[in-house]
Formats: sequence, C-alpha cells, structure tokens
Amino acid sequence: MKLTILGCSGSVPAPGKPASGYLITVDNDESVVMDLGPGTLAALQAIQNPADAHVVFSHLHADHCTDFPSLMVWRRFHPDAASYGRDLCFGPVDTPIHLGRLSSNEPGGVDDMSDTFAFAPWVDGQTEILGRVTITPYRVLHPIEAYALRVREPATGKVITYSGDSAYTPNLVTAARGADLLFAEACWGPSGEGMAPGMHMSGADAGRVAREAGVGHLVLIHIQPWADVEATLAAARSEFDGQISVGEPGQVYAL
Repeated sequence: MKLTILGCSGSVPAPGKPASGYLITVDNDESVVMDLGPGTLAALQAIQNPADAHVVFSHLHADHCTDFPSLMVWRRFHPDAASYGRDLCFGPVDTPIHLGRLSSNEPGGVDDMSDTFAFAPWVDGQTEILGRVTITPYRVLHPIEAYALRVREPATGKVITYSGDSAYTPNLVTAARGADLLFAEACWGPSGEGMAPGMHMSGADAGRVAREAGVGHLVLIHIQPWADVEATLAAARSEFDGQISVGEPGQVYAL
C-alpha cells in the first residue's frame, strides 16, 4: 500500500502546493483518492487517469473538496479517458447535495452524481471495503461533520490514518491506534493558544495524538502557508519521540 500526497497545504493552496488530497494505491487494484482540494486534480493527472479511482471525503470544507466538479467533467466528457462505469464515493451525509450544487447548470440546482459514482454516507466506526483496502471513519471535532479515516490493507495488516481536519479528540487517538503512518493536521502551527476552539490541531497536539496512539511514523500536514514549519515540527517533537516528518506534495510513503 502506498500513499502519495497530492497536496497538503492548510486552509488555502500555496504556490506549488495544492490544498488537501491524498492518493492510496495498492498493486493491481483501483486507487482511492482521499479529499480533492484546489489543485489536487492537476496533481492526480500527473500520476494516473483521474477517472480510475474511488473518491472519499473527510469533510466538505472548500479546501478539501472543490476540485470534485472538475473531476466530474473529466469522468463524463474526456475524449479518451472518461469513466465507463461507476466508482464508489463515501463522505458526510450531505456530500451529493453540497457537491452537486457546485456542478449544477441551474442556480440552486443539484447535479446528480449517480451516473458516475455510487455514493454512501459514512457511519461512525463502520468499516467500508474499497477493493483491497478497508476504510473506517471516526467522527472528529470540527465545526462541520468531519471524520478521520483509518485505511487498512488486510493482506498485510498495514494501517494509515488520515486525521482530516480536527481539534484534539480521543476519537482521533482511537482512529490512529497502532497505525504505521499517521497523517495529522497541524493547522495552528506550533501552538493553538488563542486560536478558535474545536477546529484544528497544533504541532504539539499532533504529537500528543501520535504518542497516545502509539503510531510508527507521524507526518505533519495541513500547515497553513504563513505558519512557522520548523517551530511546528519542534512542537510535535516535544510530545512524540518517534519518527516525524513534514508532508510535501509529491511525497510517496510505501508500506
């Protein structure tokens, strides 16, 4: 199982750094895209046909989903690489309405995705099968319905947990328990002091989750472009003495 970072800039894209999107691949199986923020569809095109993937969403804030209407255009109308079947799509319960409004031809209308995606909403703690991986969503702490995603390859037992967007919450620790890789947001930079509550984590929070969950490797993601990356990394190290790195677009993590 491999995870490729399509983009991981926090809250907004930055030059050369798309917003949130992650590609899960397993040999001889269809891939899974987790989130599809601004700029990630272009990054995906450099790796594979974007139509050959299931798509799942941690939540529906713009920096995690707004390349989806463009993906719909690709899947329906590309002259050589359109989709000729339906893939799976999982996300918060309002996903078809929220994203359908973005790609509708009519003001207030909702574009029906069912011609190209079979959608089902996440159920907290209920494992879904997507080819050769399973994904279990865990409800986390954010202003809207949001989930951390625990991805497991049953053939190897390897686990990748993606925090999505969340403040520190015990459910995130549960989602990351014993994971080989934890991709944890650190949007607030070194410290969340003075920041809005119930929204994001700092580097220290991400390190705390990694320590409490006993993960193998912590990857800090979703750091805002104006944050101090080195100070954020140092804050994470103050809480977790295991392997830590900072995610960048194009990086590939193989298990």
